[in-house]
Amino acid sequence: MTIIEARQRIEQLTTEINQHNQRYYEAAAPVISDFEFDSLLQELQQLELKFPELATSDSPTQRVGGTITREFKTVQHLTPMLSLSNTYSEAEIKEFDQRVRKVTGDEITYICELKYDGVAIGLRYEQGVLVQAVTRGDGIRGDDVTVNVRTIHSVPLKLRGDYPEEFEIRGEIFMPRSSFDSLNAGKEEIGEQPFANPRNAAAGSLKLLDSAEVARRKLDCFLYFVIGDMPFDNHYDNLMKAREWGFNIPLYLRKCASVDEIFEFIDEWNEARHNLPFDIDGVVIKVNSYPMQQSLGFTAKSPRWAIAYKFKAERVVTKLLNIVYQVGRTGAITPVAVLEPVQLAGSIVKRATLHNADIIAQLDVRIGDSVFVEKGGEIIPKIIGVDLTNRNHNTYPAAYPVHCPECGAVLTRTAGESAWYCPNEDGCPPQIKGKLEHFICRKAMNIDSLGEGKTEILFDSGLVSNVADFYDLTYDQLLGLEKSYPATAITRERTVKFREKTVENILRAIESSKSVPFARVLFALGIRFVGETVAKKLAAHFGSIENIANATIGELLMVDEIGEKIAGSLTGWFALEKHQMLLERLAVAGVKLAGAKSNTPDSDVLGGKSFVVSGVFSSYSRDELKELIGANGGKVLSAVSAKTDFIIAGDNMGPSKLEKARQLGVKIISEDDFAEMIS
Repeated sequence: MTIIEARQRIEQLTTEINQHNQRYYEAAAPVISDFEFDSLLQELQQLELKFPELATSDSPTQRVGGTITREFKTVQHLTPMLSLSNTYSEAEIKEFDQRVRKVTGDEITYICELKYDGVAIGLRYEQGVLVQAVTRGDGIRGDDVTVNVRTIHSVPLKLRGDYPEEFEIRGEIFMPRSSFDSLNAGKEEIGEQPFANPRNAAAGSLKLLDSAEVARRKLDCFLYFVIGDMPFDNHYDNLMKAREWGFNIPLYLRKCASVDEIFEFIDEWNEARHNLPFDIDGVVIKVNSYPMQQSLGFTAKSPRWAIAYKFKAERVVTKLLNIVYQVGRTGAITPVAVLEPVQLAGSIVKRATLHNADIIAQLDVRIGDSVFVEKGGEIIPKIIGVDLTNRNHNTYPAAYPVHCPECGAVLTRTAGESAWYCPNEDGCPPQIKGKLEHFICRKAMNIDSLGEGKTEILFDSGLVSNVADFYDLTYDQLLGLEKSYPATAITRERTVKFREKTVENILRAIESSKSVPFARVLFALGIRFVGETVAKKLAAHFGSIENIANATIGELLMVDEIGEKIAGSLTGWFALEKHQMLLERLAVAGVKLAGAKSNTPDSDVLGGKSFVVSGVFSSYSRDELKELIGANGGKVLSAVSAKTDFIIAGDNMGPSKLEKARQLGVKIISEDDFAEMIS
């Protein structure tokens, strides 16, 4: 076949496959079998492999995935991706309506839409072709997940009709309940921790490095907001036009002219939401007219022309069958209630959190009790009480375990803390696996090639039992490692195998991790209470792991935001001989255990001044503000006190901090005020 013939056949196949996709996903009226469709797609894939210069970004083969992404690039939104103000109160909806009418007059049309429980996404199109898909992130910047979004069938790769040359459309990527149930059934079958809810599953799926796996998870996407040079001056008509271009615009929306009509829509969907094949957690009310939207404007965080009404949590009664105890990475023991399955907020609930021993004692919950279960914010089920009228008097209070359920070590509890801990951090399997996974994660050593279960295979094979073991791995040890997972009623049998390319990628990523900055290495060690921020402060103050290890409690307390709890954890960790040997092995491997000591700020314009940062900002992230304070000689405090000089207040600042600041006479400034201070 010549390249001309190949181009003609590729164009013919692309048109035909796109038509079948439209009939299947939009009209729900397929005209060919799955086998025939797969045959067409396979022929197109083979042609694109043979003639790679003819493959395009909007090809139907992009739906299949297969691209491996090493990391997701962070990009800035063309316009900020704001969130909506939320309310659970009908009175606040009435107040919203009054505020709107005060600015726009009495003649107004609202558009009521469902509030989809997924991951916000912005899709940018040029000349009718999808060129970029970006998550919300912090509202200013998000992650470029284009390669994964291309696998979602309801997201058009190429538009049809009279679309603008360039524009953006925003919406929500979600996981239908059927896909969620299948995914979790497969995870439980192979012993993996299931996702807590479809929203978490959708978010986790979007960040997978293998787009073929994303395609298998069958995500979906609804779109509900268009930005650009649109044909109409109102929200509703532009959405209808976008539907003509091929976008999956939801059918669940209604024009409303009064608060009463809004409440009718809310009441209708508060009941009907459980019949939907996906999750929603409320209703969004938007002013329809663009000129009215412009006159109403925005706050730093949200538009003044829209509000979200969130449904209240539902409560059911079911039987407590058992209490099991899970061990986390830090050794914290978490009690989990095993329940008689019950329908709650549209899904079958079998487990619920009991938080800690104090909550169990406070509720006096007993195995066999009828318990009240609620979904907090429609996400994680929790037990909120016991129906004492149905209690069997032969039951006894739940006895919290004395020994670790995984390794048998005697549990400990620090005064002032609610959680019990397993102290056997280097001998308890869940803790070891958790520390290994923490070490390789993106924010730590970023050994991404070891994700998705491969670390567990290394641990189960006896090759890795602490983080230094990663640097002793060899090609011969890794090649051929595998783990098989049996077929279930939902999933096919599969095998994870370390092939040549996999092994090369793992060893390359381990080698690259040796150049990770010292502050991230310190964070990666997983020392209790040493998070990202604390690790940065310690690295900047002491400059090396040796200096931190030799520091006294008093010297550690001199570091900003280091209290007695963190200082005690550090000295205890470094005092153990096994940790000293671990650090020696990391040093021999070439991992960075020292960095530039930087106690000197770039300027002293904020010298002697203490700041608290609270709220959401439009020009900076909170971390950026904190870095600027330190770089200009100021001090960042975590809580408002008499020692606080300024609060940099963003939108949605915590009310308790605001009240305390007023009581103490602390000066409250905006991010613009702060920018002037350091300019």
